[in-house]
Amino acid sequence: MSTDPHKTPYAPSVLEFKSSTFSVPVLVLSSNDLVAIEQQLQEKIRLAPEFFKNSPLVLDLQELNKQGYDIEVTELTDIVRKSGLLPIGIRGGSVQQNKQALALLIPVYSIHNIGASAETQKPKKIIPTPEPVTDNASTTLITKPIRSGQRIYSSGDLVVLAQVSAGAEIMAEGNIHVYSTLRGRALAGVQGNTEARIFCSDLQAELISIAGNYKISEDLDETVRKKPVQIYLQNHTLIIKDIV
Repeated sequence: MSTDPHKTPYAPSVLEFKSSTFSVPVLVLSSNDLVAIEQQLQEKIRLAPEFFKNSPLVLDLQELNKQGYDIEVTELTDIVRKSGLLPIGIRGGSVQQNKQALALLIPVYSIHNIGASAETQKPKKIIPTPEPVTDNASTTLITKPIRSGQRIYSSGDLVVLAQVSAGAEIMAEGNIHVYSTLRGRALAGVQGNTEARIFCSDLQAELISIAGNYKISEDLDETVRKKPVQIYLQNHTLIIKDIV
């Protein structure tokens, strides 16, 4: 055994940095009225509390600054945090706003770093779940209900033969098929596949999204609720049609 004090014993690596693609909700502001911002933020959260609970958020001040409206980042982040959201970045800010953000340990992003469309951020993997999962090449099959708090990710299509509960989240790089009630959040084409679609037997979703283009529950017309529908993207707009 070497007794050379200058030699460092071998130690296995306990960490590594990996490149990955994430998308997060972005709060785009067009007014610096803090009272109105807080009020409307609370109204949005009340419509889908489980979706927004402890959600990461990027603050987009580009439009605000284009109109010449100043806003204190410290006061804005206080409102956001009080609403139960977690600010993890700022973009489109002025030099002073960026300094305020960094003082709060909030990263400053370039306008091109993060897409303006909202999706719940998740790593590219299937998060372990007690439900049986069958992954055959490009299709992931779930045979039992997906409960609140569970998250499933498929690198291809995702087929769910049971209900998706409120507070649950399912994501796929391809299409999503739910042969039961969809009450949670469904995000198809999460890596930018604009041809992806969502099919479900009973639409009661908290959020639906294709390639970052999304609608939350309040945006769903009553004529498409609680019935079999397909959802696809057309000119950056989600189209919801009955399945006949």
